[in-house]
Amino acid sequence: MYSGSSDGESHEAAQRRIPPASSMLWVRNLRRFIGSGTGLGSEALMELETKRILLDIFKEKQQKSAEGGTIPSFYKKKPEEGSISHRVQRLAKYRFLKKQSDLLLNADDLDAMWVCLRENCVIDDATGAEKMNYEDFCHIASVCTEQIGPKCRRFFSPSNFMKFEKDESGRIAILPFYLYVMRTVSLTQARIDMSELDEDSDGFLQPHEMEAYIRGLIPNLAQLRDMPAAFIQMYCRIAAHKFFFFCDPHRRGKACIKKVLLSNCLQELMELHQESEEEVTDSEQAENWFSLTSAQRICDMFLALDKDMNGTLSKQELGEYADGTLTGIFIERVYDEHVRRGKGGGGNTREMDFESFLDFVLALENKDTPEGLTYLFRCLDLSGRGFLITPDIHSLFRDVHQKWIEGGNYELCIEDVRDEIWDMVKPADPLKITLADLLACKQGGTVASMLIDVRGFWAHDNRENLLQEEEEPEEE
Repeated sequence: MYSGSSDGESHEAAQRRIPPASSMLWVRNLRRFIGSGTGLGSEALMELETKRILLDIFKEKQQKSAEGGTIPSFYKKKPEEGSISHRVQRLAKYRFLKKQSDLLLNADDLDAMWVCLRENCVIDDATGAEKMNYEDFCHIASVCTEQIGPKCRRFFSPSNFMKFEKDESGRIAILPFYLYVMRTVSLTQARIDMSELDEDSDGFLQPHEMEAYIRGLIPNLAQLRDMPAAFIQMYCRIAAHKFFFFCDPHRRGKACIKKVLLSNCLQELMELHQESEEEVTDSEQAENWFSLTSAQRICDMFLALDKDMNGTLSKQELGEYADGTLTGIFIERVYDEHVRRGKGGGGNTREMDFESFLDFVLALENKDTPEGLTYLFRCLDLSGRGFLITPDIHSLFRDVHQKWIEGGNYELCIEDVRDEIWDMVKPADPLKITLADLLACKQGGTVASMLIDVRGFWAHDNRENLLQEEEEPEEE
């Protein structure tokens, strides 16, 4: 039934259906990748071919973007956890940060640079300061490069020399230059450490990432080494909150690393590196938010106010803050503007949690800063119009006046106080005071204190006597 010719035809048809190996896409790609065989397995060839393929992909995407329109893409989905893209991103980030860390000067390098600076400088006959001119600067650069390596060369550029104040002979002091090098190294190291903790590599730190950074610093901070282990977690929570209060004004839950590095908060934290040679009083330590004394003070304060020990503060409990000198209307406004309603709470009852309490304390202790004054102004702006008018001043100061009289002080004229506030602020519009006016007058913190705290008003009213008392010990 079946003839030999038919078998031959079917065989030929099958051969025609199977494409030659050279026409298969994966074969062509494989041959193109390994080349003619010369240097097969060479890492350099593989790297070169990988770069070429990635460049082709990039050009193809650019062409598609150009054909798609002029609107650029503004959203890029982050790679999923555990995906190849995510692993490659983490590996690239690790290698980059490792390379940047290797370029930094270590402690021994900084000591060697200081020795070179002192050995090759000149002493100013008039002041006794150690200085160097540009020729000395270039010579020290050569010596440091020989002893330390090329990684110190970038500090000895002409532009860096021109940054410092020069005397009539064109010389700069070596100490400011050395402090500049140390600060640059310190900030760069901090940037690397923060970037390592930035899990999604977006240039922002979330609260748990900032807490992890502070936790890693504790063993290196001389004034925090003896911190009880049980208190470390609470300390990191308190310390990290100040960074977010000042570096996250829109309360997005993440702080820009660049803002953190440039903020005074980081400098205040780094002050704890120094060993205290003299005895420091508790009040002096409490001035630094990041000191152990300050953190314990804030915890003790919250626990003392929390009478029912439910972990939150009611309006009545918060009213006892600062010995009850804050006005009732201000406490009400704090809850209206800065305390979120609890998910499980009923009615209009609101309770202040520990995070909100930290914001409250930071605002009151930093009234003269833009961040602190912005927090307080929202409370002072009773109608939410963005400015204060005369009725607002009367409403706010009425409680202060009542506490003032209850304290046995002389009678006050509210109109005189209102006029004094207007004279202090000098608003652009004589009929209303804005936040910009309070910031521009440089007395916004004093004005806020006068309107929310009877003790703050008393301090302003007795400012001349208080200033005289401060000057008398200095004269003695």
